[in-house]
Amino acid sequence: MTTGGEDEKTAQRVLRLTDIAKEPSEFLMPISGYEKMPLVSLEEAVEPLVPILPAVKSYARAAKQKCKKPADNLTPDESASIMLYSMGWEPLDECLYFALNAALRSTNRAKLKP
Repeated sequence: MTTGGEDEKTAQRVLRLTDIAKEPSEFLMPISGYEKMPLVSLEEAVEPLVPILPAVKSYARAAKQKCKKPADNLTPDESASIMLYSMGWEPLDECLYFALNAALRSTNRAKLKP
């Protein structure tokens, strides 16, 4: 018998694996302009996401708390960004992973401009 926590982890894995089916079949133009943007803190980076992901600031704070001294030669913000992207929250299909991937799959590339 699985516990609620195990069920949640399994559900998250299944959603991520089946998410590949949403990949567009047509070629999408590359996204450009990001390489010219200055690096900002994770807190600043998530601010524009609040209208579509109201809980993102709380999750970003939690990720930063867990990544104060990363052992992977990344900065705390870089490490926390990866953690934030991979975190799942309820409902799972509304977490950053799904919202970001949906935006990246959009044919309207102008929506992705910095």
